[in-house]
Amino acid sequence: MKKRQTKPRPAGKRRHGPLREAKSAVSRFRRAKYLLRLYVSGSTLRSALAVENVKRVCEQHLKGRYDLQVIDIRQQAHLARDEQIVAVPTLIKRLPIPLRKLIGDLSDLDKVLFGLDLKIRG
Repeated sequence: MKKRQTKPRPAGKRRHGPLREAKSAVSRFRRAKYLLRLYVSGSTLRSALAVENVKRVCEQHLKGRYDLQVIDIRQQAHLARDEQIVAVPTLIKRLPIPLRKLIGDLSDLDKVLFGLDLKIRG
């Protein structure tokens, strides 16, 4: 029985399987920069709790890879109108895509991590 000969592949032209591609995508995603906007209303207890919770999540799970803007809709109502904010507090993940909106005080860590695409539901 003859051995089948294969052509050598040019350097840099490796064949990638689905597992390797998935790991590569996860790796890129873990290095992605996050752009987050938290819309609050004044200094209410719920707003303060949301700010505290989102800062904690960012420091624990996105250390050095996030930009968080806290926007008070009482002072910058036009920004809330532009984003079509109907409830506060609302956290918007603009980057990495897809855009996500999380409403509430962000105290449920599993839901926040899932909403930020940092955890697979299960």
